[in-house]
Amino acid sequence: MDTAAPLSPTARSTVRRGAKRARTDRADLHAVLDAGLIGHLGVQVGDAPVVLPTGYGRHDDTLYLHGSTGAATLRAATGAPVCFTVTHLDGIVYARSAFHHSVNYRCAVVHGAARLVTDPDERLLGLEVLTEHLAPGSWAATRRPDRKELAATAVLALDLAEASVKIRTGPPGDDERDVEGADAADPVWAGVLPVRAVLGEPEPCPLLPPGAAVPPRVAARALSPAG
Repeated sequence: MDTAAPLSPTARSTVRRGAKRARTDRADLHAVLDAGLIGHLGVQVGDAPVVLPTGYGRHDDTLYLHGSTGAATLRAATGAPVCFTVTHLDGIVYARSAFHHSVNYRCAVVHGAARLVTDPDERLLGLEVLTEHLAPGSWAATRRPDRKELAATAVLALDLAEASVKIRTGPPGDDERDVEGADAADPVWAGVLPVRAVLGEPEPCPLLPPGAAVPPRVAARALSPAG
């Protein structure tokens, strides 16, 4: 797939409610996914839907997920239609009416059939992508998975061909009657309360030697925004 190609909505991925907030630039999809750490995987297990929070990583237009080979959800997801979502809450929108209260957000929804990765090289690539998305620099700095660990880990690939993106920004969309009829002496406050996720100071493992320095890969991560 051409990673620069725009999103081409399908029947499942066409944004209908709040269509003006839909984005069709594939770069917006990549940006929403790259900024997140946790997504939610929706899959049918038996006769009931299950939605699970999970880590992920993106390589070009492929999303990689992983879990235990014994997990029923991953077995059910293999080769089956799934839905994967990532959402960032950026602000609480206060309006002059209860109806127009809202949130500013960035959201990506991906549809597709999850593929079990069996090629050894791609499995390692998927695990590297997952590791580097969560903790950049850690794949090269830590021990690689051994045969036993690889045997216990399932890696799934999800193509990003069918996806949608919605983004809301800005102030409330109040009705004209509420703006024009506001009491100038005692107005109902309206605006946005920003929501930001931050990473804290690194907390060393108690089993580290005393005085062990925080490596640059961790220190740099601690200074970056989370989402």
